[in-house]
Amino acid sequence: MVQANTLQFLKNLQKNNNKPWFDANRALYEAAKKDVEALMNEVIAKFAKADATIGHLKAKECMFRINRDVRFSKNKEPYKNNFGAFINKGGKKSMLAGYYLHIEPGQAFVGGGLYMPEAEVLKKVRQEIDYNFAGFKKIINAAGFKKTYGTLSADKEFTLVRPPKGYEDTNPAIEFIKLKSWVATQRLSDKEITSKEFVSSVVAAFKNLQPLIQFLNTAAEGE
Repeated sequence: MVQANTLQFLKNLQKNNNKPWFDANRALYEAAKKDVEALMNEVIAKFAKADATIGHLKAKECMFRINRDVRFSKNKEPYKNNFGAFINKGGKKSMLAGYYLHIEPGQAFVGGGLYMPEAEVLKKVRQEIDYNFAGFKKIINAAGFKKTYGTLSADKEFTLVRPPKGYEDTNPAIEFIKLKSWVATQRLSDKEITSKEFVSSVVAAFKNLQPLIQFLNTAAEGE
């Protein structure tokens, strides 16, 4: 579970997103960070029983820095209002598909997938979906996946307007071939993330996502 003090720190940060306030409250930040690290280490340890490829990881290899890169952003707030962690066998900097946990008051979610891969990987995944659409459909239509995530995100930023080169609109898999990212998420309430069952629910959500992650990574790593 996430401690109430951790959520309160993030709420206060949302209202005071500036360096002087952050520096004055650094001890609270360190306590909140330590809380989330402990949570992530517990999640990794338990989920590794299902996905041994992530068993070697520690939370610090998966968690993102709270500092924002404001160089190319109109939003000049120096800090993120959340704690985020991306879990896959290569750690947070890996370009492979993986599992994501986002801790933010009122905006928390669990999920994962493959986000905006480079052109060569994009091509491989589309090709695998085309060749093995039956297998892909079985994964995203599985009861556990549908109950947890519903379906893959089809946000505009993730979807092409027209079919990519080499594919026709009549292709039965075109809805998924047109995607630029294959991502599934489930929203979480503050009550859920501060409950004693939170770690177990995250692990269960990751397990329901695991077949999709394996499918995407098999395609991405294929020669």
